[in-house]
Amino acid sequence: MAERLAIVKLQPERVLDWASFLGSSATLLRTAYPRATQVAVETDAQRLRASSEEPALSWWSPRRWTAGAGQVLAGNDIDAPQGQLLWSNMGLHGAHDPQAVMRQWHRALAVDGFLMFSTLGPGTLPELQRLYTAAGWGAPFAPFVDMHDLGDMLVQAGFADPVMDQETITLTWSQPDALLSELRTLGANLSSQRQAGLRTPRWRQQLMDRLMAQCDEEGRIALRFEVVYGHAFRPLPRPRLAPETSVPLADLRAMVRAPRGGG
Repeated sequence: MAERLAIVKLQPERVLDWASFLGSSATLLRTAYPRATQVAVETDAQRLRASSEEPALSWWSPRRWTAGAGQVLAGNDIDAPQGQLLWSNMGLHGAHDPQAVMRQWHRALAVDGFLMFSTLGPGTLPELQRLYTAAGWGAPFAPFVDMHDLGDMLVQAGFADPVMDQETITLTWSQPDALLSELRTLGANLSSQRQAGLRTPRWRQQLMDRLMAQCDEEGRIALRFEVVYGHAFRPLPRPRLAPETSVPLADLRAMVRAPRGGG
C-alpha cells in the first residue's frame, strides 16, 4: 500500500494512522510525511493504552524539529475532522460492521482528505476453509467482504471516487505452530458459525497434523491471502434538501470556505 502513496499529491498536515498499533505503519508514514503531525487512532482500549505508552522522541532526535509531535486519539470519540490523510493498514477485516468504521473514517477526515486502506478479501485462506469443512469444525473465520461491495460501502458512507484493487499473496511455513502463531496476529474469529466453547489440546494436535498433511514437496505449508486495497476522497458535503435540514457545524464551515463557481 505504501507504493500507492506516490499517487497522492496532497501533503497532509496531520496523518491519521487508524488502528496504528496493529497496522505497524508509523515509521513508514513518518518517512513519507516527515513534517506532518502523526496521529495514532485506536478503537480498542488495550491498543489505545499501548500506543499511548510508546516512548517519546529522544531530545537529540532531528525529528523533534522536523516533524509534528505525535498524538494518540480514541477513534470512538472522534466526531469532527482531524486530518487530511487517513491510513488504515490491515484492520478493516477485524470489524463486525465495516460500513460503521467507514462512517467513522468519513467523520475523521477533512474535506478533500484522502483515505487509503488495506484489508483481507474473500480469496483469503481457502486452504484453511477446506480443512475445517472436511473435519466438520465449523468456520475458521468470518466471511471477508468482496472489494466491489467495499467500494459500494464507501460511497454509502459519503466518500467519492473510490478505487479498489487486489492481489493474492502466498505465504509458506515449515511448521504449523509458527503458522498458527502468525495467523493470530490477524485478529480473532468473528464468525457466528465458529465452534462454541474452548478447544482441547487434542483438537489442536489434530489441526497441526492436518496442516502438516498439506505440505508441498519442499515440506512447507502454503496459505493464500487476498489483500484488498482501496482509496477514496471525502468530498465537499452536499446535504439533502428537506423542509428542515441538519448540517454538522464542521461541514457547514467547509461549505462556506469552498470556492464558488462563476456564473
